[in-house]
Amino acid sequence: MAELVVHPDVRFITEVLRAGGGDLKKCYQCATCSTVCTLSPDDSPFPRRQMLQAQWGLKEQVLSDPALWQCHNCGDCTERCPRGARPGDVFGALRQKAIEHFAWPGFLARLVNNPKALFLWVLIPVLLFGLQWAIGPEGVSHTGEPEFAQEYPLWLLEALFFTVCGLAAIAFAVSMGRFVKALRASGAREPILANLGPVVLETLSHRRFADCTAERNRYRGHLLLLWGFVGLAVVGTLIGMGVMADVVTTPLSETNPLKIFANLSGLAALAGALILLWDRWRNPDKRARSTYFDWYLITVLTGVLVTGFLSQILRELEWAAMYPVYFVHLVLVFMLLVYAPYSKLAHLAYRTVALAAAPRQR
Repeated sequence: MAELVVHPDVRFITEVLRAGGGDLKKCYQCATCSTVCTLSPDDSPFPRRQMLQAQWGLKEQVLSDPALWQCHNCGDCTERCPRGARPGDVFGALRQKAIEHFAWPGFLARLVNNPKALFLWVLIPVLLFGLQWAIGPEGVSHTGEPEFAQEYPLWLLEALFFTVCGLAAIAFAVSMGRFVKALRASGAREPILANLGPVVLETLSHRRFADCTAERNRYRGHLLLLWGFVGLAVVGTLIGMGVMADVVTTPLSETNPLKIFANLSGLAALAGALILLWDRWRNPDKRARSTYFDWYLITVLTGVLVTGFLSQILRELEWAAMYPVYFVHLVLVFMLLVYAPYSKLAHLAYRTVALAAAPRQR
């Protein structure tokens, strides 16, 4: 008989428990979770195997398993678990640990997801935009109307965001390189680039998420939030590049197609965020418990949307309060974009790459 030697990483087990997988040890491998999950493939079912690997502290094996990202934490397995082991919560904790494990630089991922360090991540953009505010005003509005550029030099603002987003993109690229290497080591051999197209379309449609039965509200909320922010990202990039190329002048009129599309996208995203917040508030523990990792992202996302709309309304009313509200908006946008490689927003990248690396399990 072959002998299997296991070297458990006890520290990793403790980290998973603290990250939201506190009921991990209740699992007694009955396989109910794998049976009831509508997303679990017959040829390589989850989450039973991953629950065992996490219990044994097999860090490298479980964190490089694409199945972690096939799970959408819909709560079907948690609702039906006879032992209350909450596999969905455990998978959520494992995904957080995967992001921290593969992220570059790693210490930033650990700090961003540490609630005790939150003041630091707020302080950095506060100081940056406070300095920009001190440099202003840029000049008198040509239209005679109040403009944000009167307090925040627009060229400096655009240069800062493109720079920090570039750094975040580099961090994402290095992190994805590490992740792909781990996926290859775990046995994934599919051509990732060739499979990206179908996987991206699947992500945009949330087709697999729609198969979940226990959390229909989360499916609707996620879909609205995703499409809303895709629209905002497209418009924001086009306007930013247009301003820097001196072919777009802000503020845009209310009848400008880009402005209309941006507002519609923002409303869709806000509706999705409110659905998710309401769902978590009314039902915080039944199917999917919320951790700091979850609340950080949804709170920042909602804050970005609310302050964005409020800034626009106050500007139309020509109230001076538009400037401090816009300041808060800039801080929150910075926290959303720059910390993206380390927050739950990174799910988009990791899930896409994992599904592309193992399409046979989709």
